[in-house]
Amino acid sequence: MAELMATMVVGPLLSMVKEKASSYLLQQYKVMEGMEEQHEILKRKLPAILDVIADAEEQAAKHREGVKAWLEVLRKVAYQANDVFDEFEYEALRRRAKAKGQYKKLGSMDVIKLIPTHNRIVFRYRMGNKLRMVLNAIEVLITEMNAFRFEFRPEPPMSSMKWRKTDSKISQLYEDIAAESRKEDKQAIVNRLLAQASNGDLTVLPIVGMGGLGKTTLAQLIYNDPEIQKHFQLLLWVCVSDNFDVDSLAKSIVEAAGKGKNELKEVVSGHRYLLVLDDVWNREASKWEALKSYLRHGASGSSVLTTTRDQEVAQLMATTEKPYDLKSLNDKFIKEIIQRSAFSSEQEKRRPELLEMVGDIAKRCSGSPLAATALGSTLRTKTTKKEWEAVLSSSTICGEENGILPILKLSFNCLPPYMRQCFAFCAIFPKDYEIDVEMLIQLWMANGFIPEHQGECPEITGKRIFKDLESRSFFQDVKGIPFEFHDINDSRVTCKIHDLMHDVAQSSMGKECVAISRKFSKSEDFPNSARHLFLSSCLPEDALNASLEKVCPGIQTLICSRQYEKDISVNGDLQRSVRALKIEGGLLLKPKYLRHLRE
Repeated sequence: MAELMATMVVGPLLSMVKEKASSYLLQQYKVMEGMEEQHEILKRKLPAILDVIADAEEQAAKHREGVKAWLEVLRKVAYQANDVFDEFEYEALRRRAKAKGQYKKLGSMDVIKLIPTHNRIVFRYRMGNKLRMVLNAIEVLITEMNAFRFEFRPEPPMSSMKWRKTDSKISQLYEDIAAESRKEDKQAIVNRLLAQASNGDLTVLPIVGMGGLGKTTLAQLIYNDPEIQKHFQLLLWVCVSDNFDVDSLAKSIVEAAGKGKNELKEVVSGHRYLLVLDDVWNREASKWEALKSYLRHGASGSSVLTTTRDQEVAQLMATTEKPYDLKSLNDKFIKEIIQRSAFSSEQEKRRPELLEMVGDIAKRCSGSPLAATALGSTLRTKTTKKEWEAVLSSSTICGEENGILPILKLSFNCLPPYMRQCFAFCAIFPKDYEIDVEMLIQLWMANGFIPEHQGECPEITGKRIFKDLESRSFFQDVKGIPFEFHDINDSRVTCKIHDLMHDVAQSSMGKECVAISRKFSKSEDFPNSARHLFLSSCLPEDALNASLEKVCPGIQTLICSRQYEKDISVNGDLQRSVRALKIEGGLLLKPKYLRHLRE
């Protein structure tokens, strides 16, 4: 899947290069003097490739190995071209700043420190060689492209896109369906938990089922049930995902309790508690036993409710007769979810030719509410029977073997290119990470993912992109006062990504987005191919600086989620390539974008 989906960000990347190549700033400050002919040729070649990129990606999806290899090479060349035009753009900014007497006034970072000293003759020679290398590679790719005979299928311009409007969050929109559809499951589990009131041993009850069935939603319904709230003296919720580190988990549970305690034993001691461990993958019995040794200090009737996709994990953790096996959702509810997702009004819902197709669509979802929401949201952008049929003909039926990923990938592939790029970038964050939306939009801006739209400032366009992706269920658990479009700083909004949607984002970026959360001590642990890197490890500052300088010259985004006592060095090749640097509470962007943070 990763190999196939990684091609899906080539189009947006190439579009970004085309926009940079046409920037008036380059002409205004004559940074491409002596390279005008190559510049003009490149500006003609890029649109020719973009006109057929959609067909090329579709051919790659049909397992045409030659096309996939061609797209991979195109992606590498596009990154090279992107870096080259960034250097041109930053040189133009430097010259503009110097001309206006603002050489050191572009923000908290000094331009002199950001960009090495420039001699115009040396700059022209060095950049001329880089531009010729890119152009030669593009010429070869176009020759091969013509041999493939791709169809002319240009992407619609940004100006033709209509933003979707939503009135409420997806979780609220389907809350009543979730409560009704899982009523029997919820009551069965509530009864099993309450029945353990006099049990002196710790009860562990796993909910197990295929991804996207709504295990987390069911656990939330149980957690908030009045009988559960009344019965248990202490309720705790922790999302586990990939990292089952006992000490980290114990710390997370203590923090969830919020009682000023320092140790897990202190938190649970003497209390009848319910702990929900959401999305568990750990198969190591020793780790689970170590955590359970802390949890056994609760009062009689204490219980742990877990959710997992792995039957082996469920069997390992269960202390009850058997784990609770969550079944697929009834077609009646799947149809209702699709109708709410696909139709934006009652008038649309009455269109018989589309309404008749809902039953066939429901069968594609294999009882998965997440698949129904994603597929329905995709169909909402389609208005004719022909468009609906085209979507259905390209989707793969869900099943135990491949889950609902085919439908989720279909939803991703149906996004406009710039939205695919923005969402795919989110693979930089670890699973279940709470994303600050304002920060996310600034990171999109820094990397050039947000296209110009009718003279609108990029913050506003970024908000529109986020809200559109949210309405299509690419983001979930959105918290905070819904922001308005006139001010990027009017409220703090956070969101998360469902782990299956995260898989889609990760597979689309391959190894270009990497999140490192484990402890490591040598530079070999850094991925050479990473363009966007998230660090939450305990690597010492000196080792981190050495690794960044030697191993990751192409890093564009670097996020460090822990505070460092020493400065993180951004120099050498990394100095030219990095677009955004965030270190525990601060966001540092290159000069072009620093003005957005001040205005």
